[in-house]
Formats: sequence, structure tokens, C-alpha cells
Amino acid sequence: MAWLPRSFLCGTLLGLLCLTAPGLAVEVKVPTEPLSMPVGNTAELICSYSTSVGSNFALEWSFVQPGKPISASKPILYFTNGHLYPTGSKAERASLLQNPPTGGVATLKLSDVRPSDTGTYLCHVNNPPDFYTNGLGLINLTVLVPPSRPSCSQSGSAFVGGSAALRCSSAQGAPKPVYTWARLGSFPTPSPGSVVQDEVSGQLILTNLSLTSSGTYRCVATNQMGTASCELTLSVIGPSEGRVAGTLIGVLLGVLLLSVAVFCLVRFQKERKKTPKEMYGGSDLREDAVAPGISEQASPKADSRKGLLERSLSASSATTTKSASTETTTKSRLPMII
Repeated sequence: MAWLPRSFLCGTLLGLLCLTAPGLAVEVKVPTEPLSMPVGNTAELICSYSTSVGSNFALEWSFVQPGKPISASKPILYFTNGHLYPTGSKAERASLLQNPPTGGVATLKLSDVRPSDTGTYLCHVNNPPDFYTNGLGLINLTVLVPPSRPSCSQSGSAFVGGSAALRCSSAQGAPKPVYTWARLGSFPTPSPGSVVQDEVSGQLILTNLSLTSSGTYRCVATNQMGTASCELTLSVIGPSEGRVAGTLIGVLLGVLLLSVAVFCLVRFQKERKKTPKEMYGGSDLREDAVAPGISEQASPKADSRKGLLERSLSASSATTTKSASTETTTKSRLPMII
């Protein structure tokens, strides 16, 4: 039997010692495939580990939204010192499949999953002095949601020879819905090459429109959870209808402008009547003056004063005449001296 080198024997014994020594590494195992779960169900995020559980053993589950870095994760629950502590917005729905998780199973149960639960979940096992691995496993969860009722809209010029774009979009749906358009009824479909449909964006472009392009179009949003639809009526306007519509719009605009002009004229006349015509000063007034706009016949006070003045003049004239007559009579009665 040949003697083995001393260095080889020492290396072999050291390797065996490392493999049999307890608590030298933490190994965490999680599924490699992403997990999908319909909305409202309970999701089980499987996580297992191998290590020698000691007094310093700790387990933490955390969550990070799609598109954000792992460093932005927020805790869901953690186990330490023999106690389980749920935390965060998912605390009431989060639990462990085995509690305490000291038997190598750290699976997370999340009940009544919602669209906001879609993201990355981190299973982190820490068992000092096992520092040879990071003890971390990542699981991607997608909550499946059926498409919500889509919204149909139209843009473009729906005239003969023009083009129109029909759009369709659902506010919710996971995975993202696929959109398909179809025209209802027995009318002939548009000719090939005049229709461009994008199933991802939900847009249907109709070019070189004709009167036969008119009709009701239905958009159907579909994913693995279900379907939803909306409808839209397209009315293509012919040349004669376009001229009539243009004439009608011109007439309406003319009536509107005429109404505005009449309103402004009436308003101007009312404002003008409110302005005083003439201002009179105190030195210009006379005793027998008549107010503007009132005739002399309509002033009883002026007539009364005029009558009184005439009677006074008549009485004075009569008194003068009587005095003159008395003086003449007296003189005629005196004896004449020759």
C-alpha cells in the first residue's frame, strides 16, 4: 500500500470536518418559476431552508412592488425569539404554513390576494454565526385579474375618403388583455388593406372610408381570466351630407352672431336713456318756471297764481276809478262864485 502525501490527508480531513460541522451555512430554496394566483384566492409562497436552528435564528418575509429595487422592500412578517410578528398593510392576511418555522419550512400564506399583491416576495433566513450565504430567496407573484369593461372611443374625420381611429382600453386586467375588433350585423366588411388592428394597444384604424364602413363595432378584451367588451357606432358622412352639415353650421353661426348684435344694441339704448338730458342751476329758475317735460296747462299752481294776480290788478283799478269819481262829485256840489 502506497503512502499518501501528508498534505493530501490533511486537506481531506479538513473537508470532512467542514461538511459535518453544524451551522456552517444557511441554504434557502424557493421555486424558480413565477407564481400566478387568481384574485381572491389564497397564495402559498413556498420557502424552505437548511441550517442548525439556534437561539439566534430569525426569519423575515418582505415585499417589493414591480419595477422597484430590492432595497425598497417592506416587511410583511418576521419571526424571532420564538414569536411571530405580522406587520405592514398585509398583516391581517399574512401567516406561516408552519408556526414556529423551526423545522426547515418557512412558507408564507397570503389570503384574499389582490391586484396590489403583485410583486416580488423575499424569504430571508438569518442564523448567526452562519454567514457563508445570504440566506435569501426571491418569489415573483402575479395576481390574475379578469379584464374590466373596456372603454370605446373614436377620433378622426368620419367622411367618405377620410380615416377614423377606434380605440379600446380596460382599466384593469392581469395579465394585460388582448383586444380584438369586429363589426356587427350583415353589412359588408371594409375591404382588405383599409383596416389596421393592434391587439396590444386596442386600436383599430380605418382608412379610405366609404358609406359601407358605417356600422356598429365591438371590441373584446381577453385574458386567461375572462373577457369583457364595449361597442361603438361609426357613421360615415357622404359628400351631400357634408355640404348640408356645413350649411347648417354656417346658418347657426350667423343666427348666433345676429342675436349677439341685437342684444348689444338693445343694451346700448337702455344705457343711453338712463343718462340725464340737461342740468339746471339755481340762478336760472323763475317763480313761474315749469319743470322740463310738464306743460303750463298741466300746472295748477301756476294758473292759481296767475288768477290771483289778475284779480289784484282789477281791484286796484276799480279803487282808483271810484276815488276819481268821488272827487268830481264833490267839486260839482260846491257853489260857484262869480
